[in-house]
Amino acid sequence: MRTYHCFWLLFWASQPHQSSLTPLSKRTSGFPGKEKVLVLSGNSRQDLHRSKRSWMWNQFFLLEEYTGTDYQYVGKLHSDQDKGDGSLKYILSGDGAGDLFIINENTGDIQATKRLDREEKPVYILRAQAINRRTGRPVEPESEFIIKIHDINDNEPMFTKDVYNASIPEMSDVGTFVVQVTATDADDPTYGNSAKVVYSILQGQPYFSVESETGIIKTALLNMDRENREQYQVVIQAKDMGGQMGGLSGTTTVNITLTDVNDNPPRFPQSTYQFRAPESMPLDSPIGRIKANDADVDENAEIEYSITEGDGYDMFGITTDKDTQEGIITVKKALDFESKNLYILKVEATNTHVDPRFLYLGPFKDSATVRIQVEDVDEPPMFSRPAYIMEVKEDVPLNSVIGTVTAQDPDAAKNPVKYSVDRHTDMDRVFNINSGNGSIFTSKPLDRETLLWHNITVIAAEINNPKQSSRVPVFIKVLDVNDNAPEFAMFYETFVCENAKAEQLIQTLSAVDKDDSYNGHQFSFSLAPEAASSSNFTLQDNRDNTAGIFTRKTRYNRHETSTYFLPVVISDNDYPIQSSTETVTIRVCACDHRGKMLSCNAEALIHPTGLSTGALIAILLCIIILLVTVVLFAALRRQRKKEPLIISKEDIRDNIVSYNDEGGGEEDTQAFDIGTLRNPEAIDDNKLRRDIVPETLFMPRRTATARDNTDVRDFINQRLKENDTDPTAPPYDSLATYAYEGNGSVAESLSSLESVTTDGDQDYDYLSDWGPRFKKLADMYGSMDSDKDS
Repeated sequence: MRTYHCFWLLFWASQPHQSSLTPLSKRTSGFPGKEKVLVLSGNSRQDLHRSKRSWMWNQFFLLEEYTGTDYQYVGKLHSDQDKGDGSLKYILSGDGAGDLFIINENTGDIQATKRLDREEKPVYILRAQAINRRTGRPVEPESEFIIKIHDINDNEPMFTKDVYNASIPEMSDVGTFVVQVTATDADDPTYGNSAKVVYSILQGQPYFSVESETGIIKTALLNMDRENREQYQVVIQAKDMGGQMGGLSGTTTVNITLTDVNDNPPRFPQSTYQFRAPESMPLDSPIGRIKANDADVDENAEIEYSITEGDGYDMFGITTDKDTQEGIITVKKALDFESKNLYILKVEATNTHVDPRFLYLGPFKDSATVRIQVEDVDEPPMFSRPAYIMEVKEDVPLNSVIGTVTAQDPDAAKNPVKYSVDRHTDMDRVFNINSGNGSIFTSKPLDRETLLWHNITVIAAEINNPKQSSRVPVFIKVLDVNDNAPEFAMFYETFVCENAKAEQLIQTLSAVDKDDSYNGHQFSFSLAPEAASSSNFTLQDNRDNTAGIFTRKTRYNRHETSTYFLPVVISDNDYPIQSSTETVTIRVCACDHRGKMLSCNAEALIHPTGLSTGALIAILLCIIILLVTVVLFAALRRQRKKEPLIISKEDIRDNIVSYNDEGGGEEDTQAFDIGTLRNPEAIDDNKLRRDIVPETLFMPRRTATARDNTDVRDFINQRLKENDTDPTAPPYDSLATYAYEGNGSVAESLSSLESVTTDGDQDYDYLSDWGPRFKKLADMYGSMDSDKDS
């Protein structure tokens, strides 16, 4: 017979009770009178036996957010092996065991130590076991059970957005969808109504409504006009517990904007507009602006203006300023006060984007009357034509009238006009004009071949107001007359071979004429009368404005005649006929048997052994090279010459002569003997100086011997005076520098060379007596002595 060991689990699933933070040995009061017993098999979970009850043995319920002061009692574990003698020990493990859930190991009572939040964790899975306290071995298999947290309504609904923004067209129908708001509740939707949310509108009525279950906001008022009100702020509330009393709620704000539709036609603020325009206003110039007001915005307020009727329909135009939606009236044709001074127009303003849904509101256009008053201005004279074209023959006599220009004052006053030629367009003053009647006449001869067209400008100005003036171009074409004779197209110089035959063509001639011919030029060629019978050549007119020169005889001799000059007469066929005589130069040349020219120089045959051109060039190059060589040699010779002793030609006295000769070393004792300066008595007058040329014409003057111990400075001054008065001295000054250092120093020699000869140390105390200049030196040497003493 198999024995069964069972676990008994007692729990309380009713309302939460009060408990205090007391030791676990003290049971909390308030347990239900009826306990539920869980019987578990000791061998396996399939051997589980339980009493028939309506609850699941492994699932327990606990309310969240317990607010009591004691620990919340969960249930009790009990084993049928428990004899009540304290030999068994109950152990709890799993989610929150030991921290959130604790168990009395002696009695098996389970308690919750903290407030539980279902939204944080809705289910806890725990395991229970009973062990022998003495041996530590389990007396029951480990059993698993679930603690499920019961929800309470402790979370208010939260909207997904704090602020919603939406827009709908104005004039929308009732029930038009605006936006949908959504709120969520963190409570358990499967337990009670804690998470059942209901929507309601707190602010925004009667314009909008909200569906309680879906949160869809719709329009609730007909014909909401943006022009009256554009912005709406709606407050929506979401409440749980199905909207019942005691439920929690949250709110959100919905900003709703009405967008514009074209439901307003344009309207002119006034029915009549008045403008003034001077008659001199340029074309396309703006006269004024008008504007029709439209309560709509953006493209719904775009307006197009047009002139529908009026007596100035073709005189004016109107365009729309896209930035300001104004109508700009402009001039299309020139205004004339004398012709018409008042125009009345009808202008219409129309919306460019019309919404068919609102056509029932009336036509989306408006019209207004525009009166334009033309003002009179002092206008300049006006020519009868925009430009004048005149023709004149080039041989016309001076002061001949070639045409007339006319201009008059367009004003009602009809002021008289005077004419003049703009001399910037007629610098040579070829033409002139009668200032009273505008007739143009020539003042200088014309030449079509020099200038075909003359473009001048005529000025017409009012006599009373010369500033009022206008200009007109006058184009004068010079017509041709036959006043130029034809001439050769080029200078003709040809040759004839000595061995030429008779009737041989040697040159073809052509001619040109500066005159213009409407039917084309026709030239005729002939020899001059003086050469027609005696010439060695003949001329044949080809009747196509060309002619050919032919030989008249056989063989020509260049030694007899080397050059022939053939006069040719060229005539045209215009009236009056013009002709000219041109000369053709013909040279006699030696030719080969094919007629190719070899030489036309007669002297070349007289000296057949003459040098060729290449030989002459070679000889010329040799001569040039020889001349360059001679010039270079002469330049080198000049550089080798010595410069003169006296360099300056202006001053022959004050010159310094530099002696670059360093002498013969120690053996040279005669030139610049410094010993002589130190001992003036040792001067030998009989010795000659080596640095100057000896004078043979004059004997050297003997000077007084200097006294003993003469100073060197006095010696030098004495010798300078002697040389200044010496007639044998050369006519220039010779200055020798001896580097004289003076009389010496009171300190005598400061050199350290003599210190080598002294035995022992020197005494430098005397340095301090030399003054402040030697103070630094005295301090240095004095300190050295003191150091040695120390």
